[in-house]
Amino acid sequence: MTTSTPTSLLGRLLNGATTLSRIAIWIAGGLTLLSAIYITLDVLSRKFLNSPLGGSDELSGYAFAISVSWALSFATLDRANIRIDAIYQHLPVRIAAFLDWVALVALAVFIVYLTRYAAEVAGMSWESQSTANTILGTPLWIPQTLWAAGLVWLCVVLALMLIRASLALVTGNMAEVQRICGIRTTKEEASAEAESGKRLVQMEQQS
Repeated sequence: MTTSTPTSLLGRLLNGATTLSRIAIWIAGGLTLLSAIYITLDVLSRKFLNSPLGGSDELSGYAFAISVSWALSFATLDRANIRIDAIYQHLPVRIAAFLDWVALVALAVFIVYLTRYAAEVAGMSWESQSTANTILGTPLWIPQTLWAAGLVWLCVVLALMLIRASLALVTGNMAEVQRICGIRTTKEEASAEAESGKRLVQMEQQS
């Protein structure tokens, strides 16, 4: 009988978080697509029927905020966030890895404060039963709660990443620290672009 080490357990948790975040980003993309379709229909209805559907600007705003908050976790796991690396790329590996860890801590602190604010806003809207000052009169707690939930999930992902990166830093596994929260290398960027191009070619061939 084998026992799971904290590192292997964290690895499985991060893999599970990556899978769930990938699902979330597809749903977020679908929400954005539906928003774009609704806006298009609204514009066409205004043009040819002189009868707008209404609420396209309001609903698209909600869709954008919700989709972005739920997409942030996958972007963080995929290290797609932008960082300035003019000096970073010339630093020794240990210093660069430590700075990667510091950057992750700073991001986590900022997101926790943002999530707290988002939860307070949604809570106040629920308590006062606030509605949008629009024709739709949308109860504001609904989109705000969905927006805050995406940020809460991001906090969970950041906590897992931070624990894993901290263990790697303490044990001297600098390569693992950079793999978790470092800037993607040129080779990794090239591989990602190549994979994206491969998918586009496959889609064109299928169509």
